[in-house]
Amino acid sequence: MDNRPIGIFDSGVGGLTVAKEIIKTLPNENIVYFGDTARVPYGAKSKDVVTKYSKQIVRFLLTKNVKAIIVACNTVSSNSLDALRRTFDIPFIGVVEPGVKSVLETTKNKRVGIIGTEATIRSGMYGRLIHDADSTIEVFSKPCPLFVPLAEEGWYDNDVARMTAELYLDELISCGIDTLLLGCTHYPLLKHCIGETIGEAVKIVDPAKNTAEALRIILEKNNMLNDGSEKPTNIFYVSDITDKFEKICLKTLKKTYTPAKIDIEKY
Repeated sequence: MDNRPIGIFDSGVGGLTVAKEIIKTLPNENIVYFGDTARVPYGAKSKDVVTKYSKQIVRFLLTKNVKAIIVACNTVSSNSLDALRRTFDIPFIGVVEPGVKSVLETTKNKRVGIIGTEATIRSGMYGRLIHDADSTIEVFSKPCPLFVPLAEEGWYDNDVARMTAELYLDELISCGIDTLLLGCTHYPLLKHCIGETIGEAVKIVDPAKNTAEALRIILEKNNMLNDGSEKPTNIFYVSDITDKFEKICLKTLKKTYTPAKIDIEKY
């Protein structure tokens, strides 16, 4: 048994959608979450910058004595996860491989849409892993960069969000996809708007559930589960404090958490 906390990080609030599934799947675990709200979004930044930011965050999380780290950001998972694994001796779980697993379990007509940040789509990671698993699946990718600021702003289902979704998703609808992967942890916050736009015939895949399950398997395999002897604690840190974080915590986790601000540049 190992009662140290699990570290989770994202470029902003999107990783809260992954934290929600981890709390649900592993209710005895303690969580330390970091959202890089001062430097969001990551999707338009270079791979080198994303990797630099990610290493700073990992160094911070290691000061909290975490036992494993969830990279709850598709941009980091698709661009920098290998570099993190080479640099730090701690288990990392990204969201890309669990997302691919979800796609393989869901698609029936083998025509799949992937939406994500510019950096995630540019990396081509989802397409490569899907084709490695099943070369007959056709993948149609579309960067949707404006979804991240909409989620951070709390504009989940207004006229601006719906118009943006229509502009981005019309192209994928015309491709005849039956599955749409939300390749950014911010996007589940707009799931209702995206679902209305894409239509009931298309299944929406959120990698968060399979990410939590991947973590559970690793903790069980390495005898690292929390023994549940004490009430779990969830602690949140950000690089810039705004009232939006608490509002999105309430929407996502059904509870308000007040984050502490840290100077991530020190790490």
